[in-house]
Amino acid sequence: MISTRALACRYPGGVQLAFPDVNVPQGGTLVLRGPSGSGKSSWLALAAGLMAPASGEIVVAGQCLGALGPVQRDAWRARHVGFLPQRLYLSEALTVADNLALVYYAAGLPVDRAAVQAALQTLGVDGLAARRPAALSGGQAQRVALARTVLLAPRVILADEPTASLDDAAAQDALDLLQAAAQRHGATLVIATHDARVVQALPQAQQLALQAGGGS
Repeated sequence: MISTRALACRYPGGVQLAFPDVNVPQGGTLVLRGPSGSGKSSWLALAAGLMAPASGEIVVAGQCLGALGPVQRDAWRARHVGFLPQRLYLSEALTVADNLALVYYAAGLPVDRAAVQAALQTLGVDGLAARRPAALSGGQAQRVALARTVLLAPRVILADEPTASLDDAAAQDALDLLQAAAQRHGATLVIATHDARVVQALPQAQQLALQAGGGS
């Protein structure tokens, strides 16, 4: 679940962004809408514990994030949040399997190679475990990144512009994968987008519309 009340963040120079209140139940889906510069990335950063709110409250998966210090937020995020960034950030120096193993190091857990293989198998890319990211197609890389995102069964999945630069078929495939992963883990799913196809594909999802000029 995600619940916000009078949520705002502040950037250097005194620029403050204020966000509408929202309540998303555990297992629900939120589409965070708005053009570039409307504050979608800032909202995701707050929900992931990458930023602390300047005022107001945000509760994610039962945790009030404003009550956590920076180190505590990092530890909490590693265990409870799966983040699928627009840029996938797969290390070219590592194999696909070792890219997934990084999730365990970040969470301070021993690497579970069987779970890594199972996550890749669930998304149909288990045959790519020994490849380097440079040898993957765009669709394969996105599936690998999603496997990494859900490896520790997160309570919340945050996806930043997952359909950007994708054609219609690939965009629908990406959305289907996200929804299936969230359902499998009982996770709350948040998709930040300026793509009208996402809204059309998820008519039952809650929506939070942000206005142009709001921020990053």
